[in-house]
Amino acid sequence: MKESDPFITARTVDIRLRDQTPVRIRPIVPDDGPKLAEGLEDLSPRSRYLRFLRSVDKLSSGELAYLTNVDYDTHFAWVAFDVSTPQPRGIGVARYAQFEPGAAEAAVVVLDGYQQRGLGGILLRLTAETAFEHGIRRFRAWVSPQNDVVMKALERWDIERRLEEGAVVVDIPLPLPSTPLENSSLYLTLRAAGKGELRVHPGTTEGSSQA
Repeated sequence: MKESDPFITARTVDIRLRDQTPVRIRPIVPDDGPKLAEGLEDLSPRSRYLRFLRSVDKLSSGELAYLTNVDYDTHFAWVAFDVSTPQPRGIGVARYAQFEPGAAEAAVVVLDGYQQRGLGGILLRLTAETAFEHGIRRFRAWVSPQNDVVMKALERWDIERRLEEGAVVVDIPLPLPSTPLENSSLYLTLRAAGKGELRVHPGTTEGSSQA
C-alpha cells in the first residue's frame, strides 16, 4: 500500500490543532517506517516508557515492519504529520491490533512538543471509530500508573482498572463515551475519514477542520 493509493487518499484528512498547527492524518503505510523510527528518537525517555512500559532507544527492523505493515482490518494504525514545513514531520500514531474476536489492544503516542493540543484525543477517537467499523467492541490497554493524562480520563469515564505486573490494565467498551464535540464539523470529518468517505483532496478548505 502506498500513500497515493485510493484507499489511503479517501482516508486522509487535514485539520488544525488548538494552536492552529496544520496536521494531516492518514492510515499508516509501509514507507512510513523511517519516519516512525525518527519519531521514536524525538520522544523523551519518559514518553517512550509510557508508550512501551519499558526503556526503548530504537525499534528493530522486525518491530518497524510489524508496526507499519498492517492489514487495515484486524490491525490498523493512523499517523499524524505536522505539515507546516516542506518536509512533513511525524508527530503522532494511534493503532489497534485485534487479539481475539471483538477485542483489540490499543495505543496512542504523541510527540512531547505536540501534547496538550488535542491531538491525542483526536487520534483515539478516530481509532475507536475505525475499530468499531471493523467489529471491535472492546479496547484493552496497558497504562503506566504514572500516565496522569490517561489515568484522569479513565476516572472521568468510570472505567474499571486492575493492576498486572506494575501496569494498569483497562478494558474500554466501544463506542467511546460521547462528548459535546461529537457532532462538530471536526468529528464529522474524522468519522468520514475513518469510513473512507472523504472525496475532497487534502489541503483544500473543504477537507480541513479545527480541533
